[in-house]
Amino acid sequence: MELRRKLKYGMVGGGPDAFIGGVHRMAAALDGSIELVAGAFSSSPEKSREQGYALMLDEKRVYGSYREMAEKEAALPEGERIDFVSIVTPNKMHFPVAKTFLEAGFHVVCDKPMTTTLDEAEELVRMVKEKDLVFGLTHNYTGYPMVKQAKYLIAEGKLGALRKVVVEYPQGWLSTPVDAEGSKQAAWRTDPDQAGVSSCIGDLGSHAENLARYVTGLEIEEICADMTTFVPGRRLEDDGNVLIHYKGGARGILYASQISPGEENNLVIRVYGETASLEWHQENPNSLIVKYLDKPMEVWTRGSGYVCEAAGANTRIPFGHPEGFIEAFANIYKAVGNTIAARISGIEPSSLDLDFPTALDGAFGVHFIHKAVESGRAKGWITAEYKPSI
Repeated sequence: MELRRKLKYGMVGGGPDAFIGGVHRMAAALDGSIELVAGAFSSSPEKSREQGYALMLDEKRVYGSYREMAEKEAALPEGERIDFVSIVTPNKMHFPVAKTFLEAGFHVVCDKPMTTTLDEAEELVRMVKEKDLVFGLTHNYTGYPMVKQAKYLIAEGKLGALRKVVVEYPQGWLSTPVDAEGSKQAAWRTDPDQAGVSSCIGDLGSHAENLARYVTGLEIEEICADMTTFVPGRRLEDDGNVLIHYKGGARGILYASQISPGEENNLVIRVYGETASLEWHQENPNSLIVKYLDKPMEVWTRGSGYVCEAAGANTRIPFGHPEGFIEAFANIYKAVGNTIAARISGIEPSSLDLDFPTALDGAFGVHFIHKAVESGRAKGWITAEYKPSI
């Protein structure tokens, strides 16, 4: 039986002056099947009320804390209470908020990185499994249609055996000490009490690692990381470079930077196989470049009739009309939402609906962040294989 109503969700974080909360709200609303009905938008009850008023929510469902929200929403009848929560707080709050809502029986969508420690990440994975709940992690770059096309081509063996993966994510916005000059977004990302053990690798490198693993299916065996803090007084690294040995023999290079002047959000992945290679640029996301040893380069475009099923299913408008960042986020929300709706309706979600980053992906990411920091401190190669015990 198909669910004949909109899914309802609440948001924790995303208050006044926050960046990513607005992105999540736009993405969740894009397809018209999910509506925001509640929120605890700030640790300050006054700011939470301010944001709730701006979003025209019922003041009775704008809460002063996430714990109050979980308790009161759980007491509402099914169909009226929220179906899931979206967590868009600084990193340190991801775990306690997610745990609270999972304990209350709610599905979860959480921003990345999932937690600040691996123990916390694995606890969430166990809770999701034990309670049989849906947990989506917003590694939004996996939502782009041409990323899904790249994954398909590799899985189909179109590149031959993989030999080398190069993924880069440079930005330049922290080239100067804006974190010490009043930038709220910069301040928490460079504060170990808010962000965890890493800034650059945690914020950008985790996206790069997830993108490479999603597209290639390769698992990391060993890494050698070089972590640098260039801006004086900053407590966490603002540049990271990682050499990677993958299981099976492929080699990788991952670099992330917050101090590369002129770079905006230049996430790029290149994958080289025995007979062909591909590359995708986040700042030009509607194209996928495929190169060969013995014939001309091809440029595959989003929305075309020749793309794979997953790429086509995550496209909303015809080719030639650009889709981008919000739509990729929306594809994560659509997949998670469809999976939750299927659960409520008592039917099995489709494989396309299940194509979103999960809590286990979050644990892989947290493991990678900590291993990169460990390698950087050791100044050498370390074993970085992740064997989930969950």
